[in-house]
Amino acid sequence: MELRGVDELMDLLHARRSGGPAPDQRRDGPDLPPGTRPDPHDHALRTAALLRRGRPADKELQVAGLVHTLGQLLRPGDDTSHADLAADAVRPLLGDRVARLVRLHALGPDHLVRLHAGGWVDAGLVEDVLTLRQADEAGRSAGLDAGDPEDWRSVLELVADRADRAERARRVGASSHHLPGA
Repeated sequence: MELRGVDELMDLLHARRSGGPAPDQRRDGPDLPPGTRPDPHDHALRTAALLRRGRPADKELQVAGLVHTLGQLLRPGDDTSHADLAADAVRPLLGDRVARLVRLHALGPDHLVRLHAGGWVDAGLVEDVLTLRQADEAGRSAGLDAGDPEDWRSVLELVADRADRAERARRVGASSHHLPGA
């Protein structure tokens, strides 16, 4: 599934609200009784809110926090590829950086370091993924006001617009190499 518009993404974010985790998806987390897991909807909102507080200028990182759990909704019970599912779904709408952050957030720190050492990811991306992972863990705690998905509509529209402009610029740049005399 590829998300093609903010309205479609908002529908998915609202749909996530109605469904809690399946019993086989429950995990312990900070401030939670054993065998329970925070509502994925509230968890994603809390993660995004924490990133908004910690990195107010980085809208793409905040949005990655908001959408990082979408794979669990797209294919419930598939904990092994939820990050890939979410990344593939949001890439056309929110761009490469958001998709990479979402995809990489499921990797452990050691794996991230190996990717960086191998030249696959730069140090800035590793730092951003680790920041997302920290917010992801902190977002499992109860007590933080999660807000509402509608609070994020304008930020999603901004990030989607930036991603669209970047993609159009990339296409123009790629096609200009094929022009005579270019």
